[in-house]
Amino acid sequence: MSDLAHKPGQPLPEAGEGQEVQQTLPETAPGQPGLEPGVVDPAPGAPMPAPDPNLPAPDATPGVPDAAAPMGAQDEAWVRSEAAPAPQPRQPVSAVDVSAKPLPRINIQAFCEDDGTSSLLQQASQDRRLARTHVSIQMGGLEAASHYYRNAPTPNLIIIESMHQRDAMLVDLDRLASQCDAGTKVIVIGHVNDVVLYRELLQRGVSEYLVMPLSVSQLMESLSNLYNEPGADPLGSVISFVGAKGGAGSSAVCHNTAWAISQDIKSEVVIADLDLPFGTAGLDFNQDPVQGIADALFSPERLDEVLLDRLLSRCSDYLSLFAAPGTLDRPYDLNAGACDTVVDVLRKNVPYIAVDVPHVWTDWAQQMLIQSDRVVITAQPDLANLRNAKNLIEKLASARPNDLPPHLVLNQVGMPKRPEISVKDFISAVDIDAHSVIEFDAQMFGSAANNGQMIEEVSPKSKAAEQFRELSRVLTNKTEVKSGSNSLLAPILAKLNLKRLGK
Repeated sequence: MSDLAHKPGQPLPEAGEGQEVQQTLPETAPGQPGLEPGVVDPAPGAPMPAPDPNLPAPDATPGVPDAAAPMGAQDEAWVRSEAAPAPQPRQPVSAVDVSAKPLPRINIQAFCEDDGTSSLLQQASQDRRLARTHVSIQMGGLEAASHYYRNAPTPNLIIIESMHQRDAMLVDLDRLASQCDAGTKVIVIGHVNDVVLYRELLQRGVSEYLVMPLSVSQLMESLSNLYNEPGADPLGSVISFVGAKGGAGSSAVCHNTAWAISQDIKSEVVIADLDLPFGTAGLDFNQDPVQGIADALFSPERLDEVLLDRLLSRCSDYLSLFAAPGTLDRPYDLNAGACDTVVDVLRKNVPYIAVDVPHVWTDWAQQMLIQSDRVVITAQPDLANLRNAKNLIEKLASARPNDLPPHLVLNQVGMPKRPEISVKDFISAVDIDAHSVIEFDAQMFGSAANNGQMIEEVSPKSKAAEQFRELSRVLTNKTEVKSGSNSLLAPILAKLNLKRLGK
């Protein structure tokens, strides 16, 4: 039997007809207890067939298939497949709106009745969290799904939309239940806000019931909850740091922010230095590990929790280092799949992973930035940095339509005798605000680098140290509301400081 199995004779919990379900139902609406998510392997090389709308309809009543007839070319025409409308403009989201985690490699097939729902699913299918899934969207709802699966295996997840009322929806769902393979999960999207219907669906093994209208973030979280069980260990957050130009100081920002997360928030952090030939993480933390991230990247299939502990270099109670070799004894051509494997292992063992991405544009570097939970771009206030930062921001915005824009850090601002683009003009050109503006301080940053220390260790009360702490809170959603200063001169001093920086 599948998860979508009807259990006749089982009493329903007492509920009134007038009761309503909340717009967003509980995060988990499990089916029968004890059922594990199954994986149904589709026939090799047999993706979901695309029906031809030009084929003639069956000889029976137009638009109604003959249930006794075998599935043929004419019947396939009845399952109407339409191109989904263009996604609607992305709505702004806050830092806590989308808490969904990536889905595993599964097949998802959706049958919609409304064009708006089809557009919503199409937009969700482009999300980075579904990068490993195969999503197919068709029109026709429950009736089309029931007809299609008469002679076709069911996928790992079916998303069904029904615009019917309770009784008609349950009749159609019971017909589909007899055709579902074991382990198939089902999400029903409806337009009836009814608690009795919700309980009936749960009794039939439906994994989740969602009520329209939905947002992309709500749909993504529901999908994530199906394959990331609440009782399981949470997956870590990946924060990638990249420079708009070589020498912008992205590595220093990455290392100091990771240190701030470990010290200020007291949470485990791993710095993954992907600049294998020239990485400076080992130097910045005064570490010289014999093994490091290169051993994992070139043998990703061997990486597990035991090997990970051996390859990591401990820098403090909460901070570990996945150091780059920093040698030129071999060429370093990384593989995107290997990077994915290493990051997946890290996510299962560490709450926060700070990835130091070198200033390159390869398949693996692009994929790393797109698949990260947060991205931090470090730039200096000159023309080349401005152009590159703008290109990066636009690229990531198009590739991550349901995510926050990158965080911009302007570094080495106010260098003596260097013509600069003002902070105001820079953020106006790239069209996002700067989360941090770090002033040029050769003495402090040079001393920290030469001594293998972080800015907070060298000068904990400096403005740069506080900016790294604040950035760490923003990236980890730990931002605290600060109490206003009691000084009457505070507003005036703040305005003078902004004016001096060119804002």
